[in-house]
Amino acid sequence: MAASPTPPDDGQVATPTTPRVASPPDERGDSTLTVVIAFAANLAVALAKSAAAALTGSASMVAEAVHSWADTGNEVFLLVADRSSRRKADAVHPLGYGREAYVWSMFAAIGLFAVGAGVSVTHGIQELAHPEPATDFGVAYAVLALSFVLEGLSFLRSIRQARGEARVAERDVLEHVVATSDPTLRAVVAEDAAALVGLVVAFVGVLAHQLTGSPVPDAIGSIVVGLVLGVVAVILIQRNRVFLVGAGVDERTRRAVLAGLLGLPDVARVTYLRLEYVGPRSLYLVASVDLVGDAVEHVVARRLDALERKVAETPRLAGVVLTLSTPEEPSLTV
Repeated sequence: MAASPTPPDDGQVATPTTPRVASPPDERGDSTLTVVIAFAANLAVALAKSAAAALTGSASMVAEAVHSWADTGNEVFLLVADRSSRRKADAVHPLGYGREAYVWSMFAAIGLFAVGAGVSVTHGIQELAHPEPATDFGVAYAVLALSFVLEGLSFLRSIRQARGEARVAERDVLEHVVATSDPTLRAVVAEDAAALVGLVVAFVGVLAHQLTGSPVPDAIGSIVVGLVLGVVAVILIQRNRVFLVGAGVDERTRRAVLAGLLGLPDVARVTYLRLEYVGPRSLYLVASVDLVGDAVEHVVARRLDALERKVAETPRLAGVVLTLSTPEEPSLTV
């Protein structure tokens, strides 16, 4: 943790009920661009698939069109999530509005489950009960190929962002996508991956329909697409739930923060440390520290206040509360 210059002492002493609030720098421009690219790709794909579904009558193409429209709507939710969570802290929300990102991302995941998965599975079952032959298979193949290119570009963009962040966090890319506190990145990667899988399934279903003359494989393809979307939606809902109820940090992050606190000149030891995500890449820190020396009470109060201000200037900390350790408390070690 980098120590920022200590600001002038204004005589105010931070208490455990008055968190020192920082304004973390805006580091989410990459996520916004990733979502915008995904939105543009999904909108173009949704229009193309809808036209192909109307022309061909293919159950798989109908499922894919529904899938893309659901993804397009979800990107709107993700853009709202990104914008809403950037609002600055105020008296009502002293730690900011970061958790709004998880609320809106939850809406997007529920929409993916209800619309994308539900409609695709339902349509596939109806097609099995009342099969209808498809036509114009060439149109379906052309649209699937175009969709694969557009979805692939969006997926590569999201993976490029995830790879860069994973390198900094010393994680595998898949591990980072699952663990990241940024729900928009996780949602775009998951939805694009599901879209690519769905396109392959739809291609197999349409091809089998053409070769056999039976609409059954096409209908099964629609059901499989819906099941894939359902699995992705459940995973996204679960991850957003974890962060909404208050997710802690992994051990590597905790050790890094503890080492940063212990590296501050005024800190002799740390006896308590709690870190919790309050938004994408935004943490709330509560710690008990033992200051160097044995000064009188009013001097200690001012030193603790100055130390808290310094720590609050650290990027990615939305709020900081420091209290004094008691002599009998055991020390934490890195």
